Amino acid sequence: MIRRMISKVACAVLAAGFVVPGVPGAAWAQYNGVPASGMMTKNAMPAGIVPSELKKVDFEQKLGAQVPLDLPFRDEAGRPVQLRQFFDGKPVILTLVYYECPMLCTEVLNGLVKALRVLALEPGRDFVIVTVSFNPAEKPALAASKKATYLERYQHAGAADAWHFLTGDETAIRVLTEAVGFHYVFDPKLNQYAHPTGIMVATPEGRLSKYLYGIEYGPRDVRLALVEASDHKIGSAVDRLLLYCYHYDPASGKYGLAVLRIVRLAGVLTLVVLGGFILGSWRSNRKKRDPRGAPAGPAA
Repeated sequence: MIRRMISKVACAVLAAGFVVPGVPGAAWAQYNGVPASGMMTKNAMPAGIVPSELKKVDFEQKLGAQVPLDLPFRDEAGRPVQLRQFFDGKPVILTLVYYECPMLCTEVLNGLVKALRVLALEPGRDFVIVTVSFNPAEKPALAASKKATYLERYQHAGAADAWHFLTGDETAIRVLTEAVGFHYVFDPKLNQYAHPTGIMVATPEGRLSKYLYGIEYGPRDVRLALVEASDHKIGSAVDRLLLYCYHYDPASGKYGLAVLRIVRLAGVLTLVVLGGFILGSWRSNRKKRDPRGAPAGPAA
């Protein structure tokens, strides 16, 4: 009974502390976004893509892989940059979208902003965001417009210097997307891309640490992914305890309760509680039996 109660208190209550009031339970669900859901289709298939090509659309996890940091791009102001400029000691949220996407890419960025707005972590101080267009036809002016839109939605001091919107040529884009496992195809009839959805979190050194799938991301998942990618250099003691209670599931791209760890933690807490109870009882009994603690009798 005690163990069951402590188990619930140890992690369930902590997890509940990260549930955001007003956010429905469905908002925490993940969605694979590959590829029919949200795509413009014809007869349940993309209009200009044959089934064999559609099979290429995938978000292949490459955990631990190195992001090629020497790749050249242009930022929203048109300045030439390399990816390594944004990996400067902080974990990085990496998103691959194209700015004129009619549906899914907008939902990816909307979902990211929704999660970021409830985080206590500070952009620029604790993490950086890099959004790269995988459409080589898109130019910095379009990136600047998209950045202005999302800074307005984010409404967070420091975001302007911490969120970068990039464009690049076909070669750099292909090297980057292949390195991170983001596979997509172009639909010439619709002049659109069939692509997966999700975000990635990389370490300050550029190693891929976590993939979060879909178009909505639980604030708890985003926070824990950033804390873990930073090697616990950001976050709090509560985050470290939550990372003990939760483990990352690559298949779902989410953090779930680590039952065995909870049982172990419950066992330790049970021993602490019982040990304290036994020690308190022993001290109480000893005090009652100690003759020096007994009241003195009447003088002879």
